[in-house]
Amino acid sequence: MRNIIINKVFKAVMAILERMSRRLVNKLILLFTTIIILVVGSLTFISYQMLQKESVTNSIESTSNNLLLVNQNMEDYLKGMEQLSLPQIRYDEITYAIMHESEDYASKMYLENYMRGLYYSRDDLEAIYLYVIKENKYYSITQENYNITVRTGTDPAIRKLPWYEKAMASPNNRSYQSFVEPQSDPGYPIASENSFMAYHRVLRSIVSRQPQAVLSFYFDSSVRDEILKDIPFNEGQHLMFLSPDNEPFYTDDSGFYERASAAALSDKLTSQPNGQLTWSEGEQKYLVVYDVGEQEGWKLVKPIPYSQIYEAATTTRNISFSIGFLFLLLSIIIVTYFSNAITKPLQKLSYQMNRFSTGVFDAEAEVRGRDEIAYLSRHFNQMVRRTNDLINERYKMKLAQKNAILKALEAEINPHFLYNALQAISTKALKNERYDIADMVDALALTLRYCISGKDIVQAREELKHIENYMSLQKARFGSRLQVTYEWEDSLKELEIPKLSIQTLVENSIKHALEKVSSTITIDIRARLTDSHTAISVKDNGPGFTPDRLEQVRKSFQSDWEDRESKDESIGLVNLNTRLKLLYGEEAELLIRTDKTGTEMEMLLPRGGVSHV
Repeated sequence: MRNIIINKVFKAVMAILERMSRRLVNKLILLFTTIIILVVGSLTFISYQMLQKESVTNSIESTSNNLLLVNQNMEDYLKGMEQLSLPQIRYDEITYAIMHESEDYASKMYLENYMRGLYYSRDDLEAIYLYVIKENKYYSITQENYNITVRTGTDPAIRKLPWYEKAMASPNNRSYQSFVEPQSDPGYPIASENSFMAYHRVLRSIVSRQPQAVLSFYFDSSVRDEILKDIPFNEGQHLMFLSPDNEPFYTDDSGFYERASAAALSDKLTSQPNGQLTWSEGEQKYLVVYDVGEQEGWKLVKPIPYSQIYEAATTTRNISFSIGFLFLLLSIIIVTYFSNAITKPLQKLSYQMNRFSTGVFDAEAEVRGRDEIAYLSRHFNQMVRRTNDLINERYKMKLAQKNAILKALEAEINPHFLYNALQAISTKALKNERYDIADMVDALALTLRYCISGKDIVQAREELKHIENYMSLQKARFGSRLQVTYEWEDSLKELEIPKLSIQTLVENSIKHALEKVSSTITIDIRARLTDSHTAISVKDNGPGFTPDRLEQVRKSFQSDWEDRESKDESIGLVNLNTRLKLLYGEEAELLIRTDKTGTEMEMLLPRGGVSHV
C-alpha cells in the first residue's frame, strides 16, 4: 500500500515537471530554481559544518587557556595551604611543645598561641585542629560568637578515619579532605557545611621520624569561589575540580557529578596538561575540556553541551536557509519577469553567487600583546622566575635542615650524669649534713648554664672548665675511684672546639669503664698538635671494648641520620662523629683504640678550623 502511494506521488511530480518544461520560461525557472536550491543548500551545509568545527576548536582553545590559568591559581592556593602548615624555622620548638604539652603548661600555651597565629593569618579559615597522637587529644580553634576560642578534647576514633590513614601513608605527610560528598566525616565536632575542604599535615619528630601530631585546617569557599569566578559559566555547562585521585573538591551540580561518576567519566581523563573528550549522557552530548595541573596533577574539568557550542552555527544555518528562501523567491520573480533578457539576470545571479561563495565565515582580529606567543612568553618568564624562587627556597631549606640537625645532635646528649649527680647530692646532704653540698650545687648550676648556652663552638678553656665542674659532680658519686689528669698546654687552651665534645668522650669513659668495674679508674685528657690536625684524646684504664662492640660502633659511624636508633649505647659517639663531619668536613675524624689495658678516644680536627657550618 505504501509503495503504491509513493509511486502515485512520483508520477504526479513528473507530470508537473513535464508540463513546466514545455515552455522556455518554465525551463529557465526550473533550471535556476534547481541551481539556487543546490547552491544555497550546499553552501549552507558546508558553512554549517565549518562553523561547527570552528566553534568546537574555538571553544576548546578558549576554555583550555582559561582552565589553565584558573587551575594554576587553584594549585598555588593549595600550595599556600602546604606552606601555612609547615613551621619553617620553629619546627623543633613546636615538636618539643607537642611532646610535653600534657605535663608542661608553658608548652601547652605555646601550642595555643601558635594556633592563634595561624588562625589570624588567613581570612578563609573556619577552624584549626591539632591532634596530639600519643594523648589521643586535640586542640581546636574556631570563632564562636565573634570570639576566637581554643578548646581541647579527646577522640581516639580519629586514627581510624580515612583522611588520617591517608596522611600517615603519604610520602608528603599530608592529605586533602573534600566535603563535596555528604559521606565525608571530618572526625571533629565541626559544622563542615561551611567548609569545602580540609588540609591535614603530619608533624614528625626530626630525630625518630615518628608522627607526633596532625595539624588540620578547615577552609571556607571564599577564596575558591573568587578564583573559580574567572571561568565563564553559562546555563547547562558544568564545572568540577578534582584531586589527583579524582576526588571531587568542587562541583556546581552534585547530581551531574553523581551521574558522571557512575559513568566513570573521571577514568577517561588522561594525564596530559590540556585535554578534551566527547562524553554522552543520555541524549545530551558534551565536550569535556579539562586541565591537569603541572605541580601535583589537580584537574579542572568543564563539560560543555554541544548544543551550546553549535548554537551560533545553527543560528547561522537557519538565517542562511531564510535568506536562501527569500533569494529563491526573488530569483523566480526576476527570471519570470525578464525571461527574454536572461543574460542580465544570470549575470546578477552569478555576481550574487560569487559574492556569497567568496564570503568570509570567520574573521580573526589581530590581538596585540595578548596573542598566544605573547601569552607563552609571559608564562615562560613566570616559569623561569618561579624556578629561581624554588631553587633559592630549596637552598635555604638545606641550610635550615643542616642547622636543625646540629641542634638535634647537641640536644641528644645523654643526661644520665645529671640525674646521678642530683642523687649523690641528695644522699650526701641527708647522711652527713655537710655544707660542701653548696659547692656541688654551684658546679651543677655552671654545668647546666654551659650546656644550654646557644654557642656551637667554644674555646678549649671553656670546655675544660666545664669538665672540671662535671668531674666534681661525678666524684661526689664515685669518690676516690675516679681520678682525672690533664696534659693541656696553655697555648692550646685558645683552640676553638665543638661544645660538649670532650664531655662526650669523658662521659663514655665513665659509662664504659668506671661503671663497669669497682677499682680506681684514671681518665687522662690530652691535647697535641700535628702537621695537619689538632688531636684531642681521652684515655682510661678500664676494661676496654670487645672486638665485636668496637666493630659495631665503627659501623654506626657510617649509618645515615634517619637510620640511627636513639636507644643505642654509642649514640653519643655517633652524634659527636656526625657533628665533626658537619662542622669540619670529611677531614675531621673520631678514632677509637682499645685493648685490655684501656680505651683511648681521639678527635682529629683540621687545623683550618670550622669551615662547613
